[in-house]
Amino acid sequence: MKSWYQMSVEETVSEFESESSKGLSSAEASRRLVQYGYNELQEKKPEGFWQKLLNQFKNFLVLILLAASVISLLVGESADALVIIAIVILNAALGVFQESKAEKALAALKRMSAATSKLIRDGNLVVVPSRELVQGDMVVLEAGDYVPADVRILESFNLKIEEASLTGESVPVDKNSQELSQITPLAEQNNMAFMGTIVTYGRGKGIVVATAMQTEIGKIAGMLQSVEQEPTPLQIKLEEFGKTLGLLCIGVCAVVFAMGIYGGYSDGILSLSEIQHMLMISISLAVAAIPEGLPAVVAIVLAFGMQRMARKNSIMKKLHAVETLGSVSVICTDKTGTLTQNQMTVVKVFTASDLFTVSGHGYNPEGEFIAGEKPVKIDTKQELDLLLRASLLCNDAELKSLDDQIWSIVGDPTEGALVVAAAKGGYIKEAVTSLAPRLQEIPFDSGRKMMTTFHYTAEKIRAFSKGAPDILLSRCTHIIEKGTVRSLTEIDKQAVRAANQEMASQALRVLAVAYRDFEQVPDISSPGEVEKDLVMIGLVGMIDPPRSEAKAAVQVCLQAGIRTIMITGDHPTTALAIAKDLGIATKDQPVITGQALDTMPLEQLQQQVRTSSVFARVSPEHKLAIISALQNNGYITAMTGDGVNDAPALKKADIGVAMGITGTDVAKATADMVITDDNFATIVSAVEEGRVIYANIRKFVYFLLSCNASEVLTIFIAMLLGWPIPLLPTQLLWVNLVTDGFPALALGMEKKEPNVMRLKPRDPSEPLLAGNMQVLTGIQSLVMSITVLCAFQYGLTANNGNLDSARTFAFIMLMATQIICAYAARSEHYSAFQLGFFSNRYLNMGVGLSFFLLVLSVYSPLQEIFRTVQPVLNDWLVIGALAPIPFITAELTKFVRRCFK
Repeated sequence: MKSWYQMSVEETVSEFESESSKGLSSAEASRRLVQYGYNELQEKKPEGFWQKLLNQFKNFLVLILLAASVISLLVGESADALVIIAIVILNAALGVFQESKAEKALAALKRMSAATSKLIRDGNLVVVPSRELVQGDMVVLEAGDYVPADVRILESFNLKIEEASLTGESVPVDKNSQELSQITPLAEQNNMAFMGTIVTYGRGKGIVVATAMQTEIGKIAGMLQSVEQEPTPLQIKLEEFGKTLGLLCIGVCAVVFAMGIYGGYSDGILSLSEIQHMLMISISLAVAAIPEGLPAVVAIVLAFGMQRMARKNSIMKKLHAVETLGSVSVICTDKTGTLTQNQMTVVKVFTASDLFTVSGHGYNPEGEFIAGEKPVKIDTKQELDLLLRASLLCNDAELKSLDDQIWSIVGDPTEGALVVAAAKGGYIKEAVTSLAPRLQEIPFDSGRKMMTTFHYTAEKIRAFSKGAPDILLSRCTHIIEKGTVRSLTEIDKQAVRAANQEMASQALRVLAVAYRDFEQVPDISSPGEVEKDLVMIGLVGMIDPPRSEAKAAVQVCLQAGIRTIMITGDHPTTALAIAKDLGIATKDQPVITGQALDTMPLEQLQQQVRTSSVFARVSPEHKLAIISALQNNGYITAMTGDGVNDAPALKKADIGVAMGITGTDVAKATADMVITDDNFATIVSAVEEGRVIYANIRKFVYFLLSCNASEVLTIFIAMLLGWPIPLLPTQLLWVNLVTDGFPALALGMEKKEPNVMRLKPRDPSEPLLAGNMQVLTGIQSLVMSITVLCAFQYGLTANNGNLDSARTFAFIMLMATQIICAYAARSEHYSAFQLGFFSNRYLNMGVGLSFFLLVLSVYSPLQEIFRTVQPVLNDWLVIGALAPIPFITAELTKFVRRCFK
């Protein structure tokens, strides 16, 4: 029995058709041939040593607390014991819920970043998620694509695939459609393309014979165990924060316990019950203070923020990218499709005898060719007729009608513009290609800057070439004028160059079109020997107008202290015209070309990138050099790219940004983020969202630290003053559950602040809570603890030393101050009154729920559990007067900072 890789195309198609003949649709039948889908490897969360230690220590403390509760239960103190057990269970349930939400959110993000594949279904070229591939699908492979499944090659045009990930062979392998007649080693199966390998050259088609875990790479993946990931910079900072806070809290709690034992609290004689009480207090304080839920909440904040970015066409593939986005100081961007609309439209056509203006807009194939002021008939202009046919044949794009008014291009936008122009002249691609079928091709590459296809026309072989005008002109020896081919003179060359310069000065992208006749299809192994002695047909000028939102986005970058640098392969004049229109470059700013970069010393390049904003006619190698020079100057760079050769620059950049529409699979896999609409404004929006996410994490951490520190300080200061302990273990645990849960998590959903894109990029080396935030945290926690102690002392005085009443005041005050201070934590710059108290509905819901639980703890059967008494009206007036003090202090601190800023 033949193995699957020996199966002939006929057998595969036969099996596919036999399933389809059962009355199912072709798609449904193909899905029944194989159960597709990846078994995702379970990723272990990067968790640092200190975070593990603290979590384990907290678990240990929880066990001690539960054991102490059981002892209390046995000696008859059932109320406290049952309450502590219930709160511990609630805390654990909340932790499990947070972990589950984080896992689900991150899983959703993984699904968003799924790769796509180009297929031919029902005769149409379509793009589908790679996970939907099934046996029998016809896959189109092009340079830069990852092979999405194991594919039997049917057609091959100079197809080369790099299979190092599978076979270890570093040299790309030539692929063809020849059937193998015997068992062949994996590395020698030249008629197969294997999943996970990379198309480096040419193009081809093939039929899917295995997907997912049935592929060769899938079989290897099935044998792998999960891989431990390295922690991201943000996780390292969180671990450092957790270590510092946790150890500090543990130390203070140990001191609290020691002070309680030393003090005696009973005329110098310490009873067993008092020791047990101090132990419960200390352990409860430690359990409440250690931020074991911080990683889960941060994961939720990150995941929801990343989902918001995904809804704005930015898919973050790597966690550290979110943090780095807030530090970006330079965005290096391509021009075509990113700063412009990516709907190239031919507006000028130059031939030796005429200059034509082309009407119409976008991809709509309605328009006319105008010479002077009058429309012309194509059949009366031989060079125009030849140019349109040539540009249509030397072309891989297709024009699709989505409905009667909406047209789209499948393929490269530049090639699409030529298809649309030909359609305006009455040429339909299917009809033209049927009369001149393609026999061979030399695909476009960035080194040659041209593409050539070979066709059978009128009993001869004709090669059509298109590419950069300066490159093609150097390869031409003849020109066609009014149907006659003659030698290309210096005057002709000057006329072509002048037309090219004139179009480029109008921000047009210009392509030259030429041809050459052969008696037979030549050997294309040496393109330079084939693509010479060409006959110049003419030039095509097309415009890709700037996106209306790009200009505004560039201005936002300027306000945010972010430079925008255009790096493009286009003509320098075209690049500068677009850059000036968008505000990237000034009129007198020079354009640095790839040719200049080739001879520029490293020191000069590092100096040049500080002031230059436009780089034109550059290769992917130049992009890498520019990124390195910027980084050497201390810039945090974001770099856009779409091609295979852009991968090194994307990897080198601090944030690699791949284009979702025009980007190759290699670029998308290498990048840190993918923008699905290829829009520069989306990159700026992602930078803004990255700043918002990081700011929200800081707000949550600040609030958490202030609340936990105030609890510790309240107990610690009371003992230093020789007062009774203001809070019971059950009260401490309940406060921690109520305030650290709902309001804190809601801070992670905070909307962006008005000044988020008017601040300078953040220094990546700064701690999670920078100096000002540390000061604010210290002030806030100290004022909260003092306010709680004042309420406690008032309760003692007003109720003749009744400890339960005093503790009720402290309990209510601690919860109230923390809940109210959540509003102050919404911004470290703006007042809560400026932001508005109703702009974060999640916070309002969390605060409302927390206040409801506060009221329940004093006006319900829970009163017995928490040993609270019901305050009277005068008591509530005092509470109402004291509770806002920490909030007012935080607002005044921000006001003073704004005044002296």
